[in-house]
Amino acid sequence: MHPVSSHREVVHYQNAGVTTDSAMLLPAETPVVLVYNGIAHGVMMCSAADLEDFAIGFSLSEGIIDGLHDIHDIERVDGCQGIELQITLANRCVHRLKEKKRTLAGRTGCGICGSESLAQVVRTLPSLPDSQRFEVALIDKVLTALRPLQLLGQSTGATHAAVHLDLGGNILAIREDVGRHIALDKLVGHLCRSGRRDGAILVTSRASFEMVQKCASAGVEILLAISAATELAVARAEQSNLTLAGFCRPGRAEIYCGRQRILLG
Repeated sequence: MHPVSSHREVVHYQNAGVTTDSAMLLPAETPVVLVYNGIAHGVMMCSAADLEDFAIGFSLSEGIIDGLHDIHDIERVDGCQGIELQITLANRCVHRLKEKKRTLAGRTGCGICGSESLAQVVRTLPSLPDSQRFEVALIDKVLTALRPLQLLGQSTGATHAAVHLDLGGNILAIREDVGRHIALDKLVGHLCRSGRRDGAILVTSRASFEMVQKCASAGVEILLAISAATELAVARAEQSNLTLAGFCRPGRAEIYCGRQRILLG
């Protein structure tokens, strides 16, 4: 089995002082091969945890499947050089997969590099309903509760988290990874398995347009990001009727679109 972190000896330099730490914990990046019905689809560099959620979330957010019912089986095969996720799809999804003709070699992140056309990247998204409301003041509560739950992030300082929140600001699920997109894919996979689309998602990163697409694909109406949003992310959020807020810090949030879902007072 591949670990999610490992110890290494490092030399610390701080304020003109030098110390040696023989137990510095570093996050592990593991090559994970997505294999659909015997066909290798691509390699992603991941943290080797919650990989079944990743397989489901990636497949959904990339438009390979429409729902959990399109996946018949997922088998994890650990090898000396990495991990294979052997995913058995419904036949109609195999045809869809072959049309994508993707080449995803060794990327820590999004899965967009290697797409052969813009149409594969900027897909048509469903228009989300308008059924959720979230109080902006709850962001402080979430951020306070989040830090102790980022176990891999606390021990390594080098991972991202994606978090599912209920409308009371309670953290229902968290997924971590060295890649921000993969952390979100893992969370989307969890939501797909649980059947939940309520509440909001918070990510400990910027909000790029791929993050918006992943949330919209999961049917989640509200995306909160700790850092900024890109212009294309805002445009995609508007097109899919998703509420997007960035710079979600203590006492602060920048609401880019879908402001009717964020209760300000």
